Amino acid sequence: MQDETTQYRHLLALGLSLKLFSSFLLPALYFSVNVAILVLLAVAFLIIVQRNLLNLNDFLRSENPDAVPGMILPFESEFSPELRPDLVRTGEMIPVVITAAEERLGAVVAAMNSVYQNSKANIVFNIVTMNDTVDHLKVWMTKTKLNNVKHKIIIFEPQLLNGKITKNPQKLDSVKPLTFARFYMPVFIPDAEKAIYLDDDIIVQGDIQELFDTSLKSGHAAAFSDDCDSASAKGIVRGAGNQNNYIGFLDFKKEAIKKLGMRANTCSFNPGVIVANLTEWKRQNITNQLEHWMELNAQEDLYSKTLAESITTPPLLIVFYKHHSSIDPMWHVRHLGATGAGNRYSPQFVKAAKLLHWNGHYKPWSRTSSFTEVWDKWYIQDPMRKFHPVRKHAGDNLGYVINTMSN
Repeated sequence: MQDETTQYRHLLALGLSLKLFSSFLLPALYFSVNVAILVLLAVAFLIIVQRNLLNLNDFLRSENPDAVPGMILPFESEFSPELRPDLVRTGEMIPVVITAAEERLGAVVAAMNSVYQNSKANIVFNIVTMNDTVDHLKVWMTKTKLNNVKHKIIIFEPQLLNGKITKNPQKLDSVKPLTFARFYMPVFIPDAEKAIYLDDDIIVQGDIQELFDTSLKSGHAAAFSDDCDSASAKGIVRGAGNQNNYIGFLDFKKEAIKKLGMRANTCSFNPGVIVANLTEWKRQNITNQLEHWMELNAQEDLYSKTLAESITTPPLLIVFYKHHSSIDPMWHVRHLGATGAGNRYSPQFVKAAKLLHWNGHYKPWSRTSSFTEVWDKWYIQDPMRKFHPVRKHAGDNLGYVINTMSN
């Protein structure tokens, strides 16, 4: 009987303990477990957020290495030239050859700035200039936002042209040695297989990578934009300096020209923008061929009498007669320097163009040119204050003499 009483008490105590556990301790335990789980979830969430923020910050810093450490930049679909951050340039190198004459140095700066700011490509500018311009050019490249631009300065030796240009004093003044630099691209950049040549009076509004990727046909050493293409044909003004066929550049009465069997009405091309296969250029000895026709012209005066100042075009027309590839017309919209260009092109068309060329007498750094506001967007002030674009109501700048060329 006593054993049964004891056993009963033990069972009663056990029941009371279970009731106490279920009423008080079990809820407390559930609460502690839930809190622990919530804390772990919160910690995991914060770790994920932190990692994403760090990755985003690293990405933005790689896009803009000069940014303040830790700063996250707002996303911009379109940066202005002043706000567009410098980019890490990787991938295939794109050699761009451009000339820099002292009296047109501001033009070169604007052209390079437009090329560089509108592309993420790994661009290297090969700037061909004369010895007396080097110091001024170096200051402009190092004391402005161009200081991160990859470039090489190449000194052009005028002796290269001995015996290849006219000795006529009346014509000699119009000969600018640097205009022939495009003939010597393989000499200036011997290791490059492909390159782009640009005149200085251009502005690029597209990604230069697209122009560089222009496909050249097998056996073609260069691509040009034909003067009869749909984009620029309406901008052509017939007359001296604005020819659009071979007879406007060459004297077809001369025996040397007759022997070539070229058609006088063949559409010409403008060599202000060239995409060159330099491997093929060297294989075909293009430079030697060009020099041959320069020398022959100096002896026999083969160029058209209405040629004006486009003296680099005739030998190119001969050497590349029906043996060159074509550039997309929107990558060479020209004749912006001709009379009445503002009436020929609408602002919408100019904005859509990938490359604008002010070939003609009126340059965008002079008062009388059309669409100067487009050029002004990319111009960088001369730190030495030697070059001053001439603008209306800008009397302080009128003292600078601008030398223009039609090429």
